[in-house]
Amino acid sequence: MRLGVLDVGSNTVHLLVVDAHPGARPLPAHSHKAELRLAQLLDDSGAIGDDGVEKLIAVVRDALQAAEDKGVEDLLPFATSAVREATNADEVLARVEEQTGVRLQVLTGPEEARLTFLAVRRWYGWSAGKLLVLDIGGGSLEIAYGIDEEPDTAVSLPLGAGRLTAGWLPGDPPDPDAVRALRRHVRAQIARTVGEFSRFGAPDHVVATSKTFKQLARIAGAARSADGLYVQRELKRESLEAWVPRLSGMSADQRAELPGVSEGRAGQILAGALVAEGAMDLFGVESLEVCPWALREGVILRRLDHMGSA
Repeated sequence: MRLGVLDVGSNTVHLLVVDAHPGARPLPAHSHKAELRLAQLLDDSGAIGDDGVEKLIAVVRDALQAAEDKGVEDLLPFATSAVREATNADEVLARVEEQTGVRLQVLTGPEEARLTFLAVRRWYGWSAGKLLVLDIGGGSLEIAYGIDEEPDTAVSLPLGAGRLTAGWLPGDPPDPDAVRALRRHVRAQIARTVGEFSRFGAPDHVVATSKTFKQLARIAGAARSADGLYVQRELKRESLEAWVPRLSGMSADQRAELPGVSEGRAGQILAGALVAEGAMDLFGVESLEVCPWALREGVILRRLDHMGSA
């Protein structure tokens, strides 16, 4: 059947259409994206304002039309940290449903981490052994560890690239003192979780997902997206550590000229790099591999599993 996943994230609203059935690999058929940056549309009280809600409704309507055009039989709509943490989340969800008929399922942070972990496990298989999975979104950082399809532990931290950029790095280029303060904040947050993971032992394979990690790997010399899904892409901590001070001295326009960095993400890539560097350092990771599957694929796989069991 043709499935659609509607992902209302902190940076983008993304409709992914796949052809899939239980026991088979989902085959991408169509992708429809709109940059909304909900994480940056929160007011001082932490609410999504009327303008932001209207923009969200319009984008969801467009995605619904695209899903209909592509023959989607089953739509799986969900929202992540920007909606989850908005002080008026219930109102936003009610207005979206009233205006579009779409009832967004709000995933918790640990649910995000577990579903992303499932996607990574299915991509690499059992031979990958114990996995440590890192995912930097617009609003949060998810970390998961385990040897099965369900991780042994999973956490979500408020360290998304969009959130941190808006709250800590207003300048362009940012003030060096602000960069240093954000670096301290990021590492203090991550350090609190390291003990929870270290008791399970060292991972056999460290994997990262998300646009932020893909762009950081590309900056550091990894293959282009155009080279295909099956090309191995790595990010070494040594390379990342060399790039962080360079990124901090660049304006957003200058970063947008780097290979693989989109104009919409250029302003956030420094904050994302500080989170990636901090996570790799504190978890003792010298090199990680970037996985093409992430949260959306995890949602699809879980749905297919439920169909198969039914």
